[in-house]
Formats: sequence, structure tokens, C-alpha cells
Amino acid sequence: MNNIKKLIEREFGYVQNMRRYFHAYPEVAFQEASTQQKILAELSAMGIDARPAAGTGVIAEIAGERPGKTVALRADMDALALSEELDKPYRSQNPGVCHACGHDGHMAILLGLAKIFAGLRQELPGRVRLLFQPGEEQLPGGALNLIAAGALDGVDAVLGAHLWQPLAVGTMGIVSGPIMASANEFSITVQGRGGHASMPHQTVDALLTGSQIVVALNTLVSRSVDPQTPAVVSVGVFKAGEVSNIIADKALITGTVRVFDTELRQHIFNRIEEIAAGICQAAGAGCTVNFYAGYPPVVNHSGEIVETVAAAGHETLGNTGVVAIKPVMAGEDFGYYLERVPGAFMLIGAGNCDAGIVHPHHHPKFDIDEQALAYAMEIMARATLKLLL
Repeated sequence: MNNIKKLIEREFGYVQNMRRYFHAYPEVAFQEASTQQKILAELSAMGIDARPAAGTGVIAEIAGERPGKTVALRADMDALALSEELDKPYRSQNPGVCHACGHDGHMAILLGLAKIFAGLRQELPGRVRLLFQPGEEQLPGGALNLIAAGALDGVDAVLGAHLWQPLAVGTMGIVSGPIMASANEFSITVQGRGGHASMPHQTVDALLTGSQIVVALNTLVSRSVDPQTPAVVSVGVFKAGEVSNIIADKALITGTVRVFDTELRQHIFNRIEEIAAGICQAAGAGCTVNFYAGYPPVVNHSGEIVETVAAAGHETLGNTGVVAIKPVMAGEDFGYYLERVPGAFMLIGAGNCDAGIVHPHHHPKFDIDEQALAYAMEIMARATLKLLL
């Protein structure tokens, strides 16, 4: 199996075409029906046993002819409800939906690995399980449904990768312990008393009250969290009022909380509730606060597995290609797999300033340097083969 690089070079055109196909025909979370059918068709053509799972997901397995362990590889499938502005031949053909996060590449990488491992059955020790997971971008995520469908049954290790624009192509980020944060959401509804804008003294201004809550929430971390502990509280939505001469009677505030510690998450939830209730009481308004506990943090298992992935990265990218990155505050439901099975999650550099590939994830002009597909395949292939033994 020393010819992994040549096998990947042989299959690169296929992987690139698959990535561009998925990019052109994106589907949002839990609606990936056409994507599922395409994946099933491709796996069938390779002679790989595959089955639908978790609604629009797919579980497949390649059994080697030598004894060994079982390693699972996961790719997420869903796109974003975002209108694309990328001027490329493979731009989205589905209005209002685009792959602005790299999941198109993740599916293509896993199909490429499927072809390679299927061709190595006689030499392959153990089993490689392929997990195509729906709904990573939308709470509650698709990981738990796929796990319930048997994704991790009998699995010894699980690997996942994310094409990562902030890292330059030709590099990989990996770290022992936490690598991505727990992503959670909150909503606050402020109930005031509306009235004519010329007589504000007769009203309870929900817009004004809500704005004070928004300002206060932006000081929460700096005044309620140890400055050496990572935490993010961000307000993404603030809606109040419809007409310029009417005092708003209701306001809606929603946002996100990112942490690596569930106790800290609860502390921040408590502070949000206290801040909202206190400001509303002072203004004579009422409020309802709801919290949505999201994905757990993604915590890589220290020791052999991370070391194995890092070694595979060095073999693929050279001595300077593997970066011990700081944890990022973005969330990923891959954390559910790592709560149950030893494994690791890696970030594969996909940015390229010289080629103009500079737009961040979830941007309408997001794109990747497609050479990252080959690097990701090689790293995952090498790591998988080491872990199967």
C-alpha cells in the first residue's frame, strides 16, 4: 500500500468532478434527497454495499480480506440557505442554496476514498465504514440520527475532516483535546406596550428595552467570564417595530453562545436570563428567554489517534505542513461521535490568497483550492490504514 499518492492522483479527476457536481446541486439540511441518491448510485457503481440511513444519509462499508479493526470516516452533506455569488462554471443551480462551507468537498473526498479502498480489498485489513451525514448546519444536527442508525456499531476509531479556508492549502491543523466549540443558541422576546410615537410616555418601548439588552449582552463575556477562558456571545437577530410612528410593543433578540465547557455554558445562560429580566423589569416590560443547547465541543482523543493523524499529515505535506492550531469557536456535531468512540477531527487548509480564494465560510463567494481535496484524501487514507492494523 505504498502507492497511496499514485492512487489519489489517479482518482483526483473523479473527486474534482464529484465536488463540482455537489456544488452545482446543493440541498439544505435534512432535504438532501437528490444528494443521497447520487451517493448511493456512485457507491453501487463501485460495488460497495450501502444503505440509506437517518432520512437522507448513507452508511456504507468496505470489508477487507485481512483481519483488522473498523474505522469510520464521516462527511457531512448539507448546504446553506444562502444565495451564491461565486462566478464559476459549477456555481449553484438551486436558487437560494449554496455549498458555502465545503461539505461538497467532504462528500467528494469520501467517495474518492471509497474508490481507493474498494480497489484495495485484497490487501485491506479490517473494515472501512463510510458515513455520509445529513444536516450538520442545522440544530439538532444529523449525527445523533446516524449514530442511532448504527453508524458507530463495532467501530474502533472515527475520523472527520473539514476543508478550512483560514488555513493555506498545503497545511493541516490538528490538536489534542478541544478543537471546536460547543455551539448553542438563545432567544429573548421582549413584551412592551405599544402606542403613538408622539406619546412615548404612555408606552413601554420594546425596541428601546431590547437595544439595552443587546448592548448589555455584548459586555457579558468581558465582565462575567474568566478572561483566560474562551467564550463567545454574539447577537445575530434584533427585530422590533414595523412603522416609523408607532412605538414597538414587541422585540425579538436571538444569538449564539460558544464555549468549550458545559458548566460555563450554563453560567452564561443564567447571566443572559438575569440581564434580560433585570432590564425588562426596570423598563416595565416582560420577557421570555429560551435556550437551545447545541452540539457538544469537538474534543480530539489525545495519544495514539491524534499522533497517527499528525504522522499521516507529515507524510503527505512534509515537516512544516502540520500546524498545532488553537481551538476555533465554530461548532460541529462531529463532537457527538467523539463522545462515543475514540477519534480525531482535522482541519485541511483550503485557502489560497494568490488565487483569490479568500472569502470565509458561509460567505456567498466562498470557494476552495481544489488541491486541498487531494491532500485531504491522502491524509485520511494514510491515517485510516494505520488505524486499521
